Amino acid sequence: MQYNFDEVIDRNNTGSLKWHYEDDTIPLWVADMDFKAAQPILDSLQQIITHGILGYTKQTDRLYQAIINWHSSRYGLELEASNILFSPGVVPSIALLVNLFTEVGDAVLINDPIYAPFVAKTKLNGCKVVSSALQEVNGRYEFDLEDIEAKIKKHKIKLFLLCNPHNPGGRVWTKDELKAVLELCKKYQVAIVSDEIHQDLTLTGHTFTPFLNLASGYEHMVVSLTSMTKTFNIAGIKGSMIFATDKALLKQISNQQRLNDEYELNMFAYSAMQSAYEQGGEWLEQALAYIEKNIELTVDYLAKHLPDIKVMRPEASYLIWLDCSAYADDNQALYDSLRDAKVELNAGISYGNEGHLKMRINVACPESVLLEGLARIKQALNH
Repeated sequence: MQYNFDEVIDRNNTGSLKWHYEDDTIPLWVADMDFKAAQPILDSLQQIITHGILGYTKQTDRLYQAIINWHSSRYGLELEASNILFSPGVVPSIALLVNLFTEVGDAVLINDPIYAPFVAKTKLNGCKVVSSALQEVNGRYEFDLEDIEAKIKKHKIKLFLLCNPHNPGGRVWTKDELKAVLELCKKYQVAIVSDEIHQDLTLTGHTFTPFLNLASGYEHMVVSLTSMTKTFNIAGIKGSMIFATDKALLKQISNQQRLNDEYELNMFAYSAMQSAYEQGGEWLEQALAYIEKNIELTVDYLAKHLPDIKVMRPEASYLIWLDCSAYADDNQALYDSLRDAKVELNAGISYGNEGHLKMRINVACPESVLLEGLARIKQALNH
């Protein structure tokens, strides 16, 4: 079926985290699309309501097969049901795995900038955060492998939290880049947890490589995390997956999940996940085409009206990293100027020191909403 991504749906007064205002502010921040979910997902949830019994629910063989087929056909990641564990979300899984791979006081390596919960969950587990700044080369981020190795050696790093595709920079790390990181981690026996939640939002011309596809011989130290929630805009339905292929490691993770009672999802999440992976491909294809059009629109608009903003074109997702340093010299003042113009973006500084005077914009919304938001950004910064 043909989906209408131009439709403006009123999300005010729905408990929406994104649309939380009492005025007409346009939110272009949190990673939440303003598009109606795929019809097969909505139909599957309606079937549950129509059936009328909301009892205890478990995973089914059909659900496992839907996950297996999706990852095999798209990424060549060959999984068995025994390789898949369920979790309420990627962030809880990060916290669990930091706990599993480290002891209090150990050092965990992250990149900078990075998705903020990487830092928060590491600190809450009593570990030391060590950051390696990504290097901007020709308008995109690259790993600083020399710095990564130096930090691993100096701080006796136990775990590397990797973001692939990267948030907020939108990089889809190449196979060679990931292999280089893997070799360093193998050399010093560093565990790797790869957050791959944006995998399905890889854009035209780029190829996503699951880290587990490279981990032969090191499977006991590699875990991947992903979810259908970002892909299909159903973040309000909590649910994600943990992938690992080493049996002993899987047992450790499973035991830790049971200790925290974090190994089951609700029936709506199981149903949404199955229908998304079985029948959501058509919606995703159309959504990605619309997102790519909005990315082009945004790049062109900023080049014309705010030409000194440095735009990092994403290789995955609908999030664009903007360097606004030509228009501001204070992070709070930059954020406040946009809010005063009734548009909200994510403050770059919340992603680490490399986010100084940067902002992250979400363009997964109807074109009319995006254009109004961009006009307000122009109003805020052109002074």
